[in-house]
Amino acid sequence: MKHAAITSSRLLSRTYDALFKQIAPIEIAEAWDNVGLLVEAPTPRPNANRVFVTNDLTVESLDEALSDPLVGVIVAYHPPLFSATKRLVLSNVKSAIVLRCAAAGVSILSPHTALDNCFDGINDWLISAVRMHGVNQVTAVSPFNAGLVQTLEKQGHNGALGVGRIARLAQPQQLGTIIQNIKDFTQLSNVRVAVPKANHSDWKSFNVTSVAVCAGSGSSVLEAATADLLFTGEMSHHDVLAANARGCAVVLCEHSNTERGFLAGPFLEKLKSVIDADGESAVSVISSEADKDPLFIV
Repeated sequence: MKHAAITSSRLLSRTYDALFKQIAPIEIAEAWDNVGLLVEAPTPRPNANRVFVTNDLTVESLDEALSDPLVGVIVAYHPPLFSATKRLVLSNVKSAIVLRCAAAGVSILSPHTALDNCFDGINDWLISAVRMHGVNQVTAVSPFNAGLVQTLEKQGHNGALGVGRIARLAQPQQLGTIIQNIKDFTQLSNVRVAVPKANHSDWKSFNVTSVAVCAGSGSSVLEAATADLLFTGEMSHHDVLAANARGCAVVLCEHSNTERGFLAGPFLEKLKSVIDADGESAVSVISSEADKDPLFIV
């Protein structure tokens, strides 16, 4: 995937360089993904010096961004444009978002799986939910090829380099304890849990020595993981059954609940720090207050 040539806005080019050349190299995004510069506003907002970060660019979060005259760039973790689009019309929600941004002079960047896979990205952040138990080793579920790893290490990216993460715990832990840690970490009152049939009667005592994580929808990544516990946002019914059949427990937090805490916390601070490190005028980086996971448990 090639880098975009940006000439329209200095705020946009600085944000792009910080995000895709330093924090989450665009080369490590999944081949199927649509990351990078998605919308380049032809007439950028004058005096804009603010970057708006959101998990999903919905009508509500867009209204929030456009109501702030200082916002010139939106970083939407999930790409608002994904599949092929043949028409840009206001009657279609996705294309209306794009048209409104372009007309308002606001550009859109999307990091998605590049931010999942990078060192110190979302999947490394998710592993932090179990680090208090002591972790001997963190590896990628599917490591990058040696050539790409070498390139990334030369750029200063270290640690587990690849798709997904597996943490080997220093000491075995009970599932009930780990689930409470996950709830505390994600600030969720409820999560969904599935364990092998033999463990149903005493599921809290299920023994965990390793945890595999993948932000968002983790089925395709975690099916390759050798771990006692699979921790992700969502999996299909049949993929959960398959995981239990091979002896794995599963914890599901809903898709964006495995992402939003990182975007509104560590990522926000890091993006501002990297942009400002170029020595130009300081920028403001804020996160959406309207952005929320659409599902809730009643």
